[in-house]
Amino acid sequence: MKMTNPVGWFDIYVSDIDRAKKFYQTVFNTQLTDLPAEWGKQSAFPADFEGLNISGALVEKADRVAGGNNTVVYFVSGDCVTEEARVEQAGGKVLRPKMSIGEFGFVSILQDTEGNTIGLHSRQ
Repeated sequence: MKMTNPVGWFDIYVSDIDRAKKFYQTVFNTQLTDLPAEWGKQSAFPADFEGLNISGALVEKADRVAGGNNTVVYFVSGDCVTEEARVEQAGGKVLRPKMSIGEFGFVSILQDTEGNTIGLHSRQ
């Protein structure tokens, strides 16, 4: 396997795309883009497909259940406390505040408005 970041995309299943989109836009101070309607209800995070980081989308589908928490997606952060401070006002919960993971930096564990567990990762 080539030594690059192994994840190339992520889908976060949601039960209310508008509510979830508002949460992620507020917490990460960014804009999501609605994808073509023929793909179903999806809204994508910003992406630079030439870069090393990944991107993904919020996906609302009748046959998928939000909040299963089987996968935790970690979002890159300058400092986890920045986004942590916006979580509750956006309707989510901070499950585990910023904590050290030793030489690898820091993480925070959050819950979005759909019941999904997500993470933040920062080097400081």
